[in-house]
Amino acid sequence: MKALILSGGKGTRLRPLTYTGAKQLVPVANKPILWYGLEAIVAAGIHEIGIIISPETGAEVKAKTGNGDRFGAQITYILQEQPAGLAHAVKVAQPFLGDAPFVMYLGDNLVQGGLHDLVDQFKRKTLDALTLLCPVANPSAFGVARVDAEGRILQLIEKPQQPPSNLALVGVYLFSKAIHEAIAHIQPSARGELEITDAIQQLIDWQRPVEAHQLTGWWLDTGKKDDLLEANRVILDTCTVACNQGEVDARSQISGRVHIGQGSKIINCTIRGPVVIGENCHLENCFVGPYSSISDHVSLINVDIEHSVLLQGARVTNVQQRIVDSLIGRRAHIKAAPQRPQALRFMVGDDSQIELV
Repeated sequence: MKALILSGGKGTRLRPLTYTGAKQLVPVANKPILWYGLEAIVAAGIHEIGIIISPETGAEVKAKTGNGDRFGAQITYILQEQPAGLAHAVKVAQPFLGDAPFVMYLGDNLVQGGLHDLVDQFKRKTLDALTLLCPVANPSAFGVARVDAEGRILQLIEKPQQPPSNLALVGVYLFSKAIHEAIAHIQPSARGELEITDAIQQLIDWQRPVEAHQLTGWWLDTGKKDDLLEANRVILDTCTVACNQGEVDARSQISGRVHIGQGSKIINCTIRGPVVIGENCHLENCFVGPYSSISDHVSLINVDIEHSVLLQGARVTNVQQRIVDSLIGRRAHIKAAPQRPQALRFMVGDDSQIELV
C-alpha cells in the first residue's frame, strides 16, 4: 500500500501568512501540520509516500520535509500545476501510484486515533473505497455522506444546502486502483474541479464496494486561523510533556506542562502550561499563558501572551496589552509604546513589522 498526501493549493484562508509559505508547514505545537499526517501514515506501516506540491510552495515543502529519512519513509514529490481538485491530484499522481491501493490524506488535516483501523477495515473487506466520516454541526460546509445501517455509503453530496446527514467527509480516504477508472469517467464540477466526491459516487453507481468509517475522536481542519489555534490547543492538551532543556532563572515561575527547547533563556517570566517553547528563544519579563506555541529563535520582552502561535524568528517587545488568539508569522516584529489596557488579536504574515503607538 502507498500513500498520497496533498500539500498543494494556495492556502487563501490563511492569508497573509500563506502568501509567503505553505499552509501545511504552519506549525501546530511547533511541528508542521504536514508532519502529523506523515507520522500517522508511517505508523500504519505505509512507507512509500507521494506528496502533491504546488509551483508556489513546493520548493519550501521539499526543503523542510526532505526525502523522508527522518520519518522512516521514502517520499516522492509530485507537482500539480493548478489546484484543479482532489481527484485531479490523484490523476496527476497515477504514475507514482500505479495499481497499488493507497491512502489519500489532506495535508492540512489532523485526525485523532491513527490509521490502523481504517487500513485494517479496507484490507479485510477488500474495498474499492473507504471514507472517514465525522459528525459536524455545520454539514452544509462540507462534503456530506448518506449511509445505510451497515455503514455502506449510498450518496455523497458536496456542500449541500439541505444535508441528508451530519456526517462530513474527513480528509482521509483509502482507494483501490478502481478509483483511477472512476476519475476517468467524471467531468469537472461547476467550480471547474475534478471532485473526489464525484469519483466515489461513480464507484457507488457501479455498485463497487464502498464503505465509511465513523471517526470517534477529534478531527481538525487547520485551513483558517481560528481552526489552527484550536488545533494547537488540542495538540498541546494531549501531547505536551514537561521538559526543560534551556535556562530558567530563579525569578521565573513555571507551572503545568511546559516544554522549553535547548538554548532558550527564560528571565523573570511566568509561564503556565500547556506551553511549548522552541530552541534559542529569549523570553524576559513575560507572562506566557496556556495554549501558546513559541517557535525557534523567538524573542519576547515585556509581553503578556496566551492562546497564540508565534512562528520562527518572531519578535514582540514592550506591548503593554495582553496578546490573545493570535497567529504571528516568521520574523514578524511587533512593538508598542504604553497605552490604555485592552486585548489585542493578530494574524500577522512573515516579515511584517507592526508598531502600536
